[in-house]
Amino acid sequence: MNITFEERQLMSLYNTGTRTGLIAALEEMHGYLAVDETELRELTDSALQKLQDMSDSEFVELELYPDFDE
Repeated sequence: MNITFEERQLMSLYNTGTRTGLIAALEEMHGYLAVDETELRELTDSALQKLQDMSDSEFVELELYPDFDE
């Protein structure tokens, strides 16, 4: 699965430790976005789709830790 740097960073920020928990957190955050926040909406939609398409074992292999050095 090809996850972009931006998607990985977003997933790292909202990671709850489980795929389903991260999906729920991103869906909740998405609900608070303003209409004009189109770039973040699209990024969140893309990340959610990829999370929904992967298995729990694939999720574990992502190693979602924020990289504050970049």
